[in-house]
Amino acid sequence: MRRAAVHSLRTSASRRHPWNRSIHLRNSSDPPVEITTLPNGIRVATESTPGHFSSVGLYVDAGSRYETMATLGVSHFLDRMAFKTTKSRSEEQMAADIDALGGQILCSSARESIMYQSSHFHKGTELAMSLIADTVLNPAFLPEELDAQREAARYELREVCAKPEMILPEILHEVAYDSKGLGNSLLCPEDRIDVISKRMMEKYMNAWYRPERMVIAGAGMQHAQLVEYVDRHFSHLRGASADSADSQKGQASSRQTPQVSPHLLQSSQSTSPSLYKSFTRAASSYLNYPPQDAPASGSTYTGGHRFIQDAATEFNHVYLAFEGVGIHDDDVYAVATMQVLLGGGGSFSAGGPGKGMYSRLYTHILNHFPQIDHCASFHHIYTDSSLFGLFASFIPSSGRQSNTPAHIFPHLVHQLSLLLYSNIPDAELSRAKNQLKSSLMMALESRAVEVEDLGRQVLVHGRKIPVSEMCDKIDAVDNATIRRVAARLFGPRSTAKATVVVMGREDVGDYRGVLRKYGLAEA
Repeated sequence: MRRAAVHSLRTSASRRHPWNRSIHLRNSSDPPVEITTLPNGIRVATESTPGHFSSVGLYVDAGSRYETMATLGVSHFLDRMAFKTTKSRSEEQMAADIDALGGQILCSSARESIMYQSSHFHKGTELAMSLIADTVLNPAFLPEELDAQREAARYELREVCAKPEMILPEILHEVAYDSKGLGNSLLCPEDRIDVISKRMMEKYMNAWYRPERMVIAGAGMQHAQLVEYVDRHFSHLRGASADSADSQKGQASSRQTPQVSPHLLQSSQSTSPSLYKSFTRAASSYLNYPPQDAPASGSTYTGGHRFIQDAATEFNHVYLAFEGVGIHDDDVYAVATMQVLLGGGGSFSAGGPGKGMYSRLYTHILNHFPQIDHCASFHHIYTDSSLFGLFASFIPSSGRQSNTPAHIFPHLVHQLSLLLYSNIPDAELSRAKNQLKSSLMMALESRAVEVEDLGRQVLVHGRKIPVSEMCDKIDAVDNATIRRVAARLFGPRSTAKATVVVMGREDVGDYRGVLRKYGLAEA
């Protein structure tokens, strides 16, 4: 087993600029990362890896979990309105400049982050940075463009709602978190599409698009070069410290008792390990306290049950989830290993060795129940919580009792109970850990994934967690760890609550009784 990477931090002050630079030295197999913090709090990170393309992205600690009842759907529309007309570029000029990049540029919103990212030839970095800065700092939000995106949002919502595999994870989050915080949908609700306005989007951006909540990451360019570009476009943004100083100055002048800005009460940067978004679908973080004029964004897991009746459905669908650990928790590696161990997929998607055909959901469920079309594990990780569980899609009964949700659900529960009450063969556990480690390393072969991972990790942890360190954490997972973490997540002595979502012709029945029968938490 490789030794954990050794880190050292070196801070130096530039003679020309008052920003802080830190260089992370690590295992020779891990590419070096440089991080610079500008005076207003925005962080710039680069990773040195060879390649024919460059990639750069802006990652904002914002997203649908920060929305309230009055702002639901704003993140979705900010995504759709990106790279349109700005105060300095017409729609035609924006399109022409994007074409001139010769690469790809996109915006994507998630529950805990909004990212603007470009992949392009090396010489295009300056233009890409200009386009990203323009769409974030100078959006015009023209009425005609907004109206066009309303129609596009309606079409997108219809398409997603027509595909259970896409809409059910959204419903699962809604039930698990009581439609608040992480329970907010990634999509703008239909009754909100005509409500979203220019003023609403601008107010949301003013509240959450703060420099201390931003990271700009790049690969394929010199670190000093990217810092210069960021300084040119973003140095005028006011950070939390500037707002706090102005606030305290105003309070002193009016002889009021000074109050501490919540921005000055930030918790220390966590160095707990995280997992790559490529296999966890994790979002960003909630490191910084929200602005004083913005709502809190805490989420409380509640669990629950929902049945969506659909007599015309092609398949019945059953989801079972429990709350997992947040991204800063060391047990996140054990949960990820459990997910890979359970594995699963489509009934015809194994493809051969090395592609999951020996995972437990294939060998124990898909290979024994031909009526099940799809069965897989999932793990949606967030900063302070996660959803871990299983789902199955299967042919409706049509007279066969074995095709009902009440029949399929116990098989899912049984697979979780095995993690609690039986040892995993060493060869099986080793195979799952090797698959997990290889998924980490192979995902980073993509320049776009590499930069996105760098940006998100700096946003979450303030540093880049090297792959060697993550692999050491995965190697440390053993049978005792799996049983302990399983007991923590869904053991009968825990206070865990299940989230059950069923879509189809029939409901699942007494799911609490099934959980109790197999020795899982039933609350």
